[in-house]
Amino acid sequence: MKTMRKILTTLLLLLAVHANATADYTREDSVKVMRLLEEGQRQPRNANFILFYARRLVGIPYIAQTLEVNSWERLVINLRQLDCTTYVENVLALTLCTQNRKTTFADFCNYLRLIRYEGGKIDYTSRLHYFTDWIADNTRLGFVYEIQRNGAPFTQVQTVRVGYMTRHAADYPMLKAHPERLKVIAESERKLTGKQFRYIPKVQITNSSLCRNTIKDGDIIAIITAKKGLDTSHIGIAVWHKDGLHLLNASQVRRRVVEEPMLLRTYMAKHPMQTGIRIVRVGKKPTRQP
Repeated sequence: MKTMRKILTTLLLLLAVHANATADYTREDSVKVMRLLEEGQRQPRNANFILFYARRLVGIPYIAQTLEVNSWERLVINLRQLDCTTYVENVLALTLCTQNRKTTFADFCNYLRLIRYEGGKIDYTSRLHYFTDWIADNTRLGFVYEIQRNGAPFTQVQTVRVGYMTRHAADYPMLKAHPERLKVIAESERKLTGKQFRYIPKVQITNSSLCRNTIKDGDIIAIITAKKGLDTSHIGIAVWHKDGLHLLNASQVRRRVVEEPMLLRTYMAKHPMQTGIRIVRVGKKPTRQP
């Protein structure tokens, strides 16, 4: 009886996914998701599932623009190739499944759809292209919340000024092929521009009790940039080692998902345009932030 109920639930969720757009995945992807979820179910209930799943994906090749592979928008599930955003999205979807005792591939697809698209609508213009929008929509859903605090180490304020996508539409295959989408993207950029967020400057990312109490293992780190038109340039997952803060990420430099051996502070010092980090925690926003 339980098995039949599980099959019916899976079919209903898959129908919900396909009602908006056909999901794009291989059997290898679905088998891998199921295997990972089964492994997650065997972990203690108080395990740090973000770190658990982030480390289980280490070694997967880095490929840019993994969502830009179709002529129309589809829910791409690809655990064979990841970029920095899809890495974090897949880890979060796996975590939400496990925390909420969801065990099917359809459950995973449903969470991924909600994480990736505003209102869960599978459409190119609904995709959360700018990470500031991604944070806001996933906060609304209760999946994550941003740590915003006056005072150290959040000593600087980012004023968001986005416009990169509309200025460089030729770099985005699905924008280049459908210029009519530019108007909607431009409006979303307009709404984001001017918003302000506190961040930790890269020089203040230290191996101190203040930083360790502020940034937790498994937090999502959004690296903000001075590059014109962008709010962030890279994202990953925080992990503390004895020598300080490191980053689990799909690395363009190393061409795969890695637990970066270099300190995050050292890594960022090599990238002059990277100015600091915003911290996003998985879970529902508390009434009062810790």
